Amino acid sequence: MTKQEFVDQVASKSGLSKRDSAKAVDAFPDSVTECLKPGDSVSFTGFGKFSTAHRAARQGVNPRNPSQKVHIPAATVPKFSAGSSLKSALR
Repeated sequence: MTKQEFVDQVASKSGLSKRDSAKAVDAFPDSVTECLKPGDSVSFTGFGKFSTAHRAARQGVNPRNPSQKVHIPAATVPKFSAGSSLKSALR
């Protein structure tokens, strides 16, 4: 599904115009990103939870030269945990 198809589906389900639905769809990732930057989480009951996780520094292997070790720095990464309603809908 493309973004435009998703916008059309949101418009038909919500009763909003396509322009308003496009604004809402565009605002969603921006809003989630703004919440995750300081370390907060965003929860939608039944759907899931967006949060951050700290990934420790570690040693990796260069795929072009497997004998060469590479240092991978620590990072904060986004994480999504699916909710029970979403999991049961996909079964």
